[in-house]
Amino acid sequence: MDLYVIVCAAGPVRDLPELVAEAQARDWTVQVVTTPKAVDFVDVAELERRTGRKVRVNYRHPSEPKPPRADAIVVYPATFNTINKFALGITDTYALGLLAEAPGLGIPVTLVPFVNDALAARAPYRAAVAALQEEGVRFAAGWREAGPFLSVPPDRLNG
Repeated sequence: MDLYVIVCAAGPVRDLPELVAEAQARDWTVQVVTTPKAVDFVDVAELERRTGRKVRVNYRHPSEPKPPRADAIVVYPATFNTINKFALGITDTYALGLLAEAPGLGIPVTLVPFVNDALAARAPYRAAVAALQEEGVRFAAGWREAGPFLSVPPDRLNG
């Protein structure tokens, strides 16, 4: 099973190696995708060593083979900007392009928001959360507490 971990530029990325390790312990093959800003927040070489896959930031060149489709996606940490753009269907980055398609393809998505109280109180953010939840996107308080890997329906885990 392929788990895409989409990474935004925010402090909790420091826990990314632990999240990857836990996913792998649950037999997920992990593909890390970062937003353009987040690539500077992660240790690309270490993540590639851990996952055995290239950390993706940009769309593939047409001559490159298509990567395997995700069976599930976790966005960790999910920022205000990414959540709002996802809800609006904006695809100005590879990460957002993957997210935009996921609900239509039936790929389970869990967002682990990292949004301060002032931004979370804004009407655009509240509307984005409601719109995404209506499409089946799940929100978790934290990957440890809420278990984002469990957001995959049981029938998808066994097949």
